[in-house]
Amino acid sequence: MNLTIFLIRVNNLNFLYSIIDLLPFEFTNYIFMKNAIIAVLLVTPILGLLGTMIVNNKMSFFSDSLGHSALTGIGIGVLLGIPNTDVSMVLFAMFFAVFIILIKYSFKTSMDTTIGVFSSTAVALGIVMLSGGNFNKYSNIFIGDILSISQFEITMLFVLCAVVISVWCIMFNSLLVTSVSHTFATSRGISSKLTDIIFTVLIAFVVTVCIKWVGLLIINSLFVLPAAAARMVSDNVKKYTAISVTISTICGALGLITSYYLNTSAGATIALYCAFVYFAIFLLRVLKY
Repeated sequence: MNLTIFLIRVNNLNFLYSIIDLLPFEFTNYIFMKNAIIAVLLVTPILGLLGTMIVNNKMSFFSDSLGHSALTGIGIGVLLGIPNTDVSMVLFAMFFAVFIILIKYSFKTSMDTTIGVFSSTAVALGIVMLSGGNFNKYSNIFIGDILSISQFEITMLFVLCAVVISVWCIMFNSLLVTSVSHTFATSRGISSKLTDIIFTVLIAFVVTVCIKWVGLLIINSLFVLPAAAARMVSDNVKKYTAISVTISTICGALGLITSYYLNTSAGATIALYCAFVYFAIFLLRVLKY
């Protein structure tokens, strides 16, 4: 397995590097920018894809709360002495996601209220846990740094993409029917509860894996903005998904290039491009009607 990962990393990245070298930009001379370009072209389509179902299910606040829960996950890792706090962050986010869904189905409470209560609690708890010197050490998670991604992490992103696409293809019909109506889903023999749990765990995994490159304050916008923009100009699910992924990918590439020349945060710059597309489409629709 280790040999397989090593071969994928060396052979594929060298091939991708050679393609990037063809671009007419001077930043392609730097390995860290090549890694960032590959990472952006892997991450943004996934966020655009998952964002369509997040918007459909009115879960934009939920994906934001998962980002906030990262602080508590890191805090737990620090208190337990776990060398790699990424592990505790991912595991806690998954637990957090499942717990909220179970609360939703068990007590029939309002989803936004439930998310608000547990999200604010997780943020406060995380900050308290990291107080006393550890907070500054992990404060970079708020902004993210795509330029710091390593070749090994890019290999892991390939694996993440494969997992997300596989789950998406297998569960797409269930996710779509559940997003329309839980009652209708039940009548078709689909467990809305199980579908929601699997989807939220997937979102939690993607958020916590990508958050250190995209940023806690930004990642939710990269889920929501491309999908929200695509929804305004789509009349079917296929077009909706394709446009969302396209917007996310193009804005990702433009944002990274712009951030290099302006020396700005890559994640925030990408989000601004997505916001520009959203408001441009919104304005065109207002003028049209």
